[in-house]
Amino acid sequence: MKKIYLDNASTTAIRPEVIQEMTKVMTEDYGNPSSTHSFGRNAKNRLELSRKSIAKQLNVSAQEIIFTSGGTEANNWILRSAVQDLKVKRIISSKIEHHAVLFAITALQREFSIQIDYVDLLPNGEINLTHLSTLLSEDVKTLVSLMHVNNEIGTVLDLERVGVICKQYNALFHSDTVQSMGKMKLDLQAIAVDFVLASAHKFHGPKGVGFAFVRKNSGLQPLFFGGEQEKGLRAGTEAVHQIAGMAKALEISCANLEQEKEHITAIKNYLIEQLEKNFPGFEINGTSDGFYNIVNVLLPFSEEKTAMILFHLDMRGIAVSRGSACQSGSIRPSHVLAEILSDDLVRKPSLRISFSHYNSKEDIDGLVEALKTV
Repeated sequence: MKKIYLDNASTTAIRPEVIQEMTKVMTEDYGNPSSTHSFGRNAKNRLELSRKSIAKQLNVSAQEIIFTSGGTEANNWILRSAVQDLKVKRIISSKIEHHAVLFAITALQREFSIQIDYVDLLPNGEINLTHLSTLLSEDVKTLVSLMHVNNEIGTVLDLERVGVICKQYNALFHSDTVQSMGKMKLDLQAIAVDFVLASAHKFHGPKGVGFAFVRKNSGLQPLFFGGEQEKGLRAGTEAVHQIAGMAKALEISCANLEQEKEHITAIKNYLIEQLEKNFPGFEINGTSDGFYNIVNVLLPFSEEKTAMILFHLDMRGIAVSRGSACQSGSIRPSHVLAEILSDDLVRKPSLRISFSHYNSKEDIDGLVEALKTV
């Protein structure tokens, strides 16, 4: 049985060149980058070259890149320090953010009694920017936290426009860019965003490593303590092999961005054509022109098939998901779909299908054939 992997929004296959790079570092540069002897200096050199490589892809300075264990840590650190150290009194977010943001801000509300406002959504799941401006007109120290690409329905936020709005009202702007990093060109000099972040495993790098871009002189303080690593902002010995792998993965993703985007877009369009042909009445959740590697579809099946559909596809060797991988073990409906679909529709089978350059039209044919037997 040929296995078909169509769950790239939850994690991606590591590129062979990345594995090679990580193996080389683990074999040759195993010193602690905080040590002053030659082994430590070599590891430190690898670390700083990786930082420069990542900074170059985003058009920022190397000192604005801080290595973390991934997106969840970066989100928690930025949001907590904004409240605790930058004295933010209000956070504006949306109800379709990743739980790493939603759970973090509700914890901060309990702990610091901050004000939380949720910006309205348009029917297709996009952010209502007029409502955002209205909320920002209230004179209170505010941080806006809105994700760049929604990990479940693929809606894309206009980062430049939101950056301009935030600047106009003197608000800080934090964007979870986990889904877009390595898949979209991001020039952070051209966008008025204070904080963005990434997880390497979303762009064909290793799991357990990520980074935050923190605009210089932001005033953020560390989340935890124990060492002077990462300019005193993130204690703990850096995982040099993972960081080198992440830098290599981002470099390759950015170099191949246009051709891989073209390939993935063709695969996505082919899927939509095949669904139209074989399942008339299916609908796209969110916007039909959303992010190129994610499509979330509502299938014209009965409600009782909802619980079994993923199991059925898995038995056929096909990996897709109903929503975020972080909650896919749950039988509760996706919190994102619950915001944009009626109660009746949210109980029906929806699938999130997400692609990479490793996918082919044959994968789509396999998925469609399997869906016909549900």
